[in-house]
Amino acid sequence: MALFETKSALRESELPKLQTKSGELLIQIRACAVCRTDLHVIDGDLPDPKLALIPGHQIVGHIVERGPNAHRYDVGDRVGIPWLAWTCGSCRYCKSGQENFCDSAQFTGYTRDGGSAEFAVIDERFCVGTPDSCGDAETAPLLCAGMIGSRSLMKTGDAHRLGIFGFGAAAVLITQVAVYEGREIYVFTRSKNNQELARSLGVFWVGNSEHPPMAKVWMRRSCLRHPEQSYRLRCELFVREALSFVAEST
Repeated sequence: MALFETKSALRESELPKLQTKSGELLIQIRACAVCRTDLHVIDGDLPDPKLALIPGHQIVGHIVERGPNAHRYDVGDRVGIPWLAWTCGSCRYCKSGQENFCDSAQFTGYTRDGGSAEFAVIDERFCVGTPDSCGDAETAPLLCAGMIGSRSLMKTGDAHRLGIFGFGAAAVLITQVAVYEGREIYVFTRSKNNQELARSLGVFWVGNSEHPPMAKVWMRRSCLRHPEQSYRLRCELFVREALSFVAEST
């Protein structure tokens, strides 16, 4: 399925056979999940997408061909393809392990073709090996929402009490991990359906982010009221106010 013009429907199309270059892999796609970012690309909310474009960046498939100098994986291996598709490898960000900040970065399903197709070509440096313990459809969302949630959870260290504001795909996935780890999870979301989903996943507390007291905390945000303080301290103040609201409402 290809996008030929933003703000238009995808069209089923026959495109030329893909060719691999040095360091690239040809992947036969088994599953490709849909992310909200895909819709932003299609709707024209993100500037200058590649056109014609095959969208999709949560891809799972098997390697069917290796290009020259591609040695990291073997033909037949199952791999995942995430949002970040290519970086220069030579700038200060790439050399310091922060390649997601590379000014020349290219992105799957945005500036490079993605996974809404039978095949895709990807730089092997940005493939992710995937164990066979999970099916293709179950693995695909981990390539975006799972990565975002995992990174956020890792940054909390060994904190026992976690607050999650909003309950999209990343929150849903990481909540299950955090509950499994025995953490105390507080969820703020305006959607009643999401509130019920959060409760079903075993969180400690669920509240409406648009409830008047909570909305007041959110709009007032300590981050805005104390600009002279460090970002970490401003965030801590906001969390204290939010948890104070939780205590008063239970």
